[in-house]
Amino acid sequence: MKTRSFRIFTFVIGLMFSVAGSVAWAADVDTNPMNYDPQVREAYQHFYNLDYPGAVTLFEHFHDEHPGDPQATAYLLNAVLFQELYRLDLLDTTFYANDGFLSGRHATQEDPKHRDRIFALADEAVREADWKLSQNPNDVNALFTRGWVRSLRCTYVAMVERGFGSGFRLASKAKDDAQHVLALDPKYVDAKLIVGVYDYVVGALPLPFKLIIGLAGITGSKSTGMALLDDAANRGVLTKVEARTVIALFLRREAKYQQAIQVVLILKNQYPRDFLFCLEEANLRKDAGEGMAAVTAYRQILTDNAKPGYFASAKLELADFGLGDALRGQRHYAEAAQAYEQAAGTAGVGPELKIRSLLAAGQCHDLLNERPLAVKDYQDAIEAGPNTSRADIARKCLRSPYRGT
Repeated sequence: MKTRSFRIFTFVIGLMFSVAGSVAWAADVDTNPMNYDPQVREAYQHFYNLDYPGAVTLFEHFHDEHPGDPQATAYLLNAVLFQELYRLDLLDTTFYANDGFLSGRHATQEDPKHRDRIFALADEAVREADWKLSQNPNDVNALFTRGWVRSLRCTYVAMVERGFGSGFRLASKAKDDAQHVLALDPKYVDAKLIVGVYDYVVGALPLPFKLIIGLAGITGSKSTGMALLDDAANRGVLTKVEARTVIALFLRREAKYQQAIQVVLILKNQYPRDFLFCLEEANLRKDAGEGMAAVTAYRQILTDNAKPGYFASAKLELADFGLGDALRGQRHYAEAAQAYEQAAGTAGVGPELKIRSLLAAGQCHDLLNERPLAVKDYQDAIEAGPNTSRADIARKCLRSPYRGT
């Protein structure tokens, strides 16, 4: 249980750090003045419409105009990282709905070129922050940026490489930097995001594991963490949307679906053409047991996408997969199988989602006693990812028809 809990702890730290930042005006708070720069604000508008190429281009220009500044490098790192996570389908929260993500074998394909650029930018930003701190150890902007960059690197390591040990060490260093910022300047509200996530996750761990890590001086509190996140959500400058997204994710893990939906609706109303916020509302309604409301929400995404230019970037296979899950939950197995197969057949679909979709489609066909169709889907799932955990399930379903759990 120690190893499993350790992995869950590190992964959730990485996942919760992995939501993007926003820029908003806030009173009576301190922040890096760059966060109010019009170029930065424009770039984040592209970012939140999931126009990652546009955001990266603008942040590259800003980075070039501010050589040696770690915050400018961190902006670019953030955009490049999330562009890659989106490409890998790792911003789809249904991927983390159970702990199989932690223990299973998956088909995520790391791109060495993208990885190298992400790590190079992270190293560059940390060097720049360290230099500033060598000149002034109390430079809160440099401290915050170093912590932010460490949390971003933790996100990649935990979510893509699934390196939970190194991810844990990065998360701890990020938290230490953020705590130092707040000790120096309690009005630096953005730093509360990282500390709040850390406190909440440690506080949510099983008691035996908390006792073990408590011996090393690692403590946390769910209520304290949520209070810090609430403040970041209400008064944060760079981290307002981050904090709200984290709160929604924590509420989802606690099965407080209606509260999570309300938080996501705030984000969706602010960025109605952010495909992921629209998708998350549908996902939450599905998990909340609002079967047909979820079906309607997924179908609305598909309808909106038909409007020219409505979504800058939409991975419709994620909506089709969610639609399949919602229909399956309502025992509409034929329509569910069709939605799953639509997801699996989408051009450019990621290997992990393709395998998940084909396996689910095969199970729906088995429930309809359509064994030949089920066998074909299982075979296709195995072919798409022969060394994955879901391929192992497909092999079992080939030996014996799926009859539900």
